Amino acid sequence: MPATRRTPLACAAAALAAVLLGAPGAGAQPLPGAPACALFPPAAAWNQRVDGLPVAAGSAALVRAIAAPHLHPDFGSAYGIPVNIVSSSTPRARVRFDYADESDAGPYPIPASPRIEDGGDRHLLAVDRDACRLYELFAARRAGGGWAAGSGAIWELGSTALRPAGWTSADAAGLPIVPLLARRDELDAGGIDHAIRITVERSQSAYVWPARHEASDATDPALPPMGLRLRLKASYPIGRFGPQTRAVLTALKRYGAIVADNGTSGYLTGAPAAGWDDDDLHALHDVPGSALEVVDTTALPGTPRARLWNQRARTRRGTVTLRAFLTARARIRVVTTRNGRIVGRGPITTAKQGLVVRTARARAGTRQRLAIVR
Repeated sequence: MPATRRTPLACAAAALAAVLLGAPGAGAQPLPGAPACALFPPAAAWNQRVDGLPVAAGSAALVRAIAAPHLHPDFGSAYGIPVNIVSSSTPRARVRFDYADESDAGPYPIPASPRIEDGGDRHLLAVDRDACRLYELFAARRAGGGWAAGSGAIWELGSTALRPAGWTSADAAGLPIVPLLARRDELDAGGIDHAIRITVERSQSAYVWPARHEASDATDPALPPMGLRLRLKASYPIGRFGPQTRAVLTALKRYGAIVADNGTSGYLTGAPAAGWDDDDLHALHDVPGSALEVVDTTALPGTPRARLWNQRARTRRGTVTLRAFLTARARIRVVTTRNGRIVGRGPITTAKQGLVVRTARARAGTRQRLAIVR
């Protein structure tokens, strides 16, 4: 097999990863009912710390578009997304899917009286403690003598494998849900050591790694894509908060949050547990959405080659302003075309992941667009 050619930019990214990420961590803590099953390897994107990574391009504009007035715990002592612990002896069920072409056929281990998320999404999550396998269903419901769901995904907890590009899972972004839940038991074991699931009201028709699926028809590149990594700013003071809120905020500084679904902006997802102090967690409302920033995750292991989503051009007073969402750090330039043929190439510049903006001189009868230089 011929050696893979690495560009200078790829080498720089690898070096940056080594400096910023350091040695791999131990991975997320297993669930108490499945102690032999780590929740994915340390190399999984959501198990990687991001407190040393740079701020993404256009971070402020993306955070403004999210428009979260404050953070909110969408979990507590009696609400959240529950997780079922199952075993090799749990009965398996065939599930009829609304989106069968992007769902794993199963069968799925479903207890006689499974715990299902309240509300419209009705997630049914199950970890097989014997096989170390995660089963997730969206919109799970009984149908006659069996089960039906909107979509479903099966994950090997010892693997970093993701969904095929363009596929959903039991979540809009095509990601697993369980490893992104804030859990009360994690606090007793030292703290939350992974990214936390977060929702946004409006997203763009795009996704950034590790997400695999978009969940919108909107083409504004200033809107957040699925998979966007947010982080609580290092300068934001958290010492005044109670221990549980402080644990959540510490995780948001170290591991961040991953946009995984459309919903109310700023809602953080967790699993219900009697040990959550709802009064303590309510203090998350005191954290404004403006305290978040977008992370450039190019240096994380496994990040694929850059892609430009949702290009837009606006001409005013002889100047063309081009905007697009760039999924990874890359060299880009403005290309000018006439009747589909390239008639001009602008200077090459390096752009960070995020909302990129470039300008060019408008020329009659031509069009300008951004292009990645490979």
